[in-house]
Amino acid sequence: MAVSLPPDYHPTDDEPFMNDRQRAYFRAKLLEWKSDLLREAEETLESLQDGGIQEPDIADRATTETNRALELRTRDRARKLIAKIDAALGRLEDGSYGYCLETGEPIGLRRLEARPIAVLSLEAQERHERRERTHRQD
Repeated sequence: MAVSLPPDYHPTDDEPFMNDRQRAYFRAKLLEWKSDLLREAEETLESLQDGGIQEPDIADRATTETNRALELRTRDRARKLIAKIDAALGRLEDGSYGYCLETGEPIGLRRLEARPIAVLSLEAQERHERRERTHRQD
């Protein structure tokens, strides 16, 4: 069942958490984000296919190579982000989107607005980061 959203819709705490409208809103947000990332990846691919490095100066060639390496790292991060977006879309389909994987509690609309791929509530994320810092210091 498709839910139509008004163009100015934003989820609020006044409505039931993860109702049909909120799920449709976050689905659209995730799909748009994924589309943007895929478009940027296509642009990167096109620029990389434009040919080899034609710079006569060795310093210019090094700069161009460094820029290409940076762009490839950025695209790799985007690829990983797309996988997280796909996982979030899967959680939307199975009804677990918006709920903390650790506690089962709602993640919160403000956190999901800021990070639609979030899988932990703010408190659970802070605990996770504290444990990570503690183990890193050992």
